[in-house]
Amino acid sequence: MHEVSVTVNGVLRSATVPARRLLSDFLRHDLGCTGTHVGCEHGVCGACTVLLDGEPVRSCLLFAVSVDGAQLTTVEGCRAPDGGLGPVQRAFHECHGLQCGYCTPGFITTVTAYLRDHPDPTEEQAREAIGGNLCRCTGYQNIVASVLRAAAIQRGEA
Repeated sequence: MHEVSVTVNGVLRSATVPARRLLSDFLRHDLGCTGTHVGCEHGVCGACTVLLDGEPVRSCLLFAVSVDGAQLTTVEGCRAPDGGLGPVQRAFHECHGLQCGYCTPGFITTVTAYLRDHPDPTEEQAREAIGGNLCRCTGYQNIVASVLRAAAIQRGEA
């Protein structure tokens, strides 16, 4: 058993876990951060994507012990400072960028990191940015629209 301490969404959290506990299971079962979803458990679908020190990673592919001391941001941490919807969450809501919602946490974290570095993407760039995340319900049109809307919101465009 190993003590793992991480800062999750700005709060220091820790738990004692087996060496082979996946980060996704650590977040969900040990820390109660159930917004992180587990889809394929092979790193293909992107539903489990979280931000590790600001960069998107598949939490189903990492052991919790490997991120000891790190800063993690889950979908819950992508909200606005006042606790309301963050710009990416708001855009997904406004543009109907979700259906069943299972894949949404991975899209939200992925897009959050992408827009930090690319504040004014084209439609083609938005499609490329979400290319590593799978959705079985939508045709991606509304997800792409959500990326573009989130960028506009972050730029201060109504």
